[in-house]
Amino acid sequence: MFNEFLQADMLISIFASAVRMGTIVLFAALGELIVERSGVLNLSVEGMMLTGALAGFLVGYFSESLWLGVVSAALAGMLISVIFALLAIVFQVDQTVSSLTVNIFAAGLTFFIYRTVFPDVGSQGTPNLVPFSALKIPYLSQIPVLGELLFSHHAMAYIALFMVLIIWFYLYRTKSGLILRTIGENPRAVDMKGISITLYRVSAVLFGGLMAGLAGSVITLGSAGVFVADITAGRGWLAIAIVIFGDWKPGRILWAALFFGFIDALQMQVQALGIKLPFQLFLAMPYIMTVIAVFLGRRRAGAPIALGTPYVRE
Repeated sequence: MFNEFLQADMLISIFASAVRMGTIVLFAALGELIVERSGVLNLSVEGMMLTGALAGFLVGYFSESLWLGVVSAALAGMLISVIFALLAIVFQVDQTVSSLTVNIFAAGLTFFIYRTVFPDVGSQGTPNLVPFSALKIPYLSQIPVLGELLFSHHAMAYIALFMVLIIWFYLYRTKSGLILRTIGENPRAVDMKGISITLYRVSAVLFGGLMAGLAGSVITLGSAGVFVADITAGRGWLAIAIVIFGDWKPGRILWAALFFGFIDALQMQVQALGIKLPFQLFLAMPYIMTVIAVFLGRRRAGAPIALGTPYVRE
């Protein structure tokens, strides 16, 4: 069985799956990066992802257009983020309390909407759709090994990888990105320049919601093809941990997302091979590694100084 696991085709399959699974949390982690760089601690990524997953599935299912579902998921995630922005930034409610409120609200709302739209689910089967198929890049996808690893994924995976470059460029090569990073370190200095802290932070939260919604759409439209309660399965929390493990830097966050995607793909493959270990252990593997990763990265100094601190203008 171990020899079967070490076969080249098996290893390639695991690494290719790692890319596909890693892009789910990569979307959410990149959005959370922008939010935290502005000094706001958003722990409601899970709820935003769940909302995006449902909105993307419903629109994709009834319109028969996956891309329309993706757009709807992004808008739904952004809409939920408005609630968090109002609570945490405008009314300055504790950011942790605001986040948990949004998560609870999103969990209840998505379940209610789904069962309202599909009241007979279970007795008549689970509604499903055909998710995105692999978009093989001509010529490049035919390269041995690398072709399957990098150039044979669905379109959303390519978009997630491209967003790493976009966000890196925004943070480190634009004036707006410099202002955002400075707000996360010293908001008072930016306020003295006449720049609106509230506007930047609200915009960052809305972008984070959009990215979380896209992450949710990848689950239902790019992978599962169905929606069930709690389909995100803690990936929103995983995205927050990846930002910490990635030291609040886009490039490191990419590698962290791929690493956790590999752990997720590995546990699924190990189960498929029938290795005699409790299946609960396999399901817990990504989250066990998350705890270890956060512990190892606890001394890193990349966290914005003003993270989680509401700004009160004097």
